[in-house]
Amino acid sequence: MFELQCEAVRWVDDEPQPGVVEVQFTDAAGRCWSLVDKAPIFAALGELGPDSTYPVEVAVACVVAEGHSLLENDEVVTVSTSPHGVMTPCGREEFSVRWDQLIRVQP
Repeated sequence: MFELQCEAVRWVDDEPQPGVVEVQFTDAAGRCWSLVDKAPIFAALGELGPDSTYPVEVAVACVVAEGHSLLENDEVVTVSTSPHGVMTPCGREEFSVRWDQLIRVQP
């Protein structure tokens, strides 16, 4: 399992509980993407809230797309943010990102 490094940029709403936050990251082509979901998905320790000082470095769980090499010398890797059902407002959950944007998480 991996995590994609992102930046929480704003608190969206207190509802539904425990609150919703917007995070952003830039893909390998330089395009900025936004993900909006419940704060604990991006910050398991609950450090995000309406009074937090944004931006805040966070990460979102992701998996490397099936059939893609896991060699760290690859510059670009395709990942899916599907483990927690996180997607962009337009429904996208698969992205090409730089390998150095990923954090390997021990199972």
